Amino acid sequence: MIDLHVHSTHSDGTLTPAELIAAARAAGLTALALTDHDTVSGVPELLEAARGGPIRAVPGVELSAEFEPGTMHLLGYGFRWDDPALNAILSRLRDGRADRNRRILDLLAEHGMPMEMGEALACAGGESVGRPHIARAMMARGYVKSIEEAFERWLAKGRPAYQPRYRLKPEEAIPAISAAGGAAVLAHPVSLKIAEKELVALIRRLREAGLRGIEVWHPEHTAAQRRRYLQLAQDHGLVATGGSDFHGAVKPAIRLGRGFGDLRVPDEALGKLLGWRAADGG
Repeated sequence: MIDLHVHSTHSDGTLTPAELIAAARAAGLTALALTDHDTVSGVPELLEAARGGPIRAVPGVELSAEFEPGTMHLLGYGFRWDDPALNAILSRLRDGRADRNRRILDLLAEHGMPMEMGEALACAGGESVGRPHIARAMMARGYVKSIEEAFERWLAKGRPAYQPRYRLKPEEAIPAISAAGGAAVLAHPVSLKIAEKELVALIRRLREAGLRGIEVWHPEHTAAQRRRYLQLAQDHGLVATGGSDFHGAVKPAIRLGRGFGDLRVPDEALGKLLGWRAADGG
């Protein structure tokens, strides 16, 4: 059993990379990909924690791309995590997050919920600071009772304190992953919120840009959606992948490797995607 979509304290998860490896062992996983948002700062710790053990550690990242009407996330796997060009792109994305965070705090202050940026930073364990950390700071202040409430009332797209941020075009993000020796995968396509005909056209377009796979198995996908996305992957010569999108205590109902309990990503998915490259992503 493998899990190719996991977040750590280096973005918006609550377990460190080393703790994730320990949890993966306890869960009986054979491979784990760390896919933090806009950062690979947790990869060295992940690789060190997995060294000599039964868990295959895979360098990964999750990028947000420009898309309407829903949201598009792209996962990158097995790239050279210290690649200068890729890291320059990730730095620009984090700068965009920081600018967005400042604008969100300004809006929250206008609605009677003043906070300092340091409060959000204190809730983050790494360099990628986002809305979940602001939500935790809001909880600490007593402005909301839960992260879910913070998003539903204030931070989600279309809510009073939502602000857009700098994102790459898909045709920029996919080649950037490929140029660093990695494989790009379309994450949880349900979040795109588009009709079937549009989805087929999009997949063709992304395939031309170098897309290597589709995340078929994800907790947010129904059984029918999983079947449909699997068929789309097969129709377009893409690898069917998946993962729990594990965040730890942020999403306590989601279990590492199992999602809500029925998730099972085929072991061979990673081999098809990366050709069983060395654990260091080279």
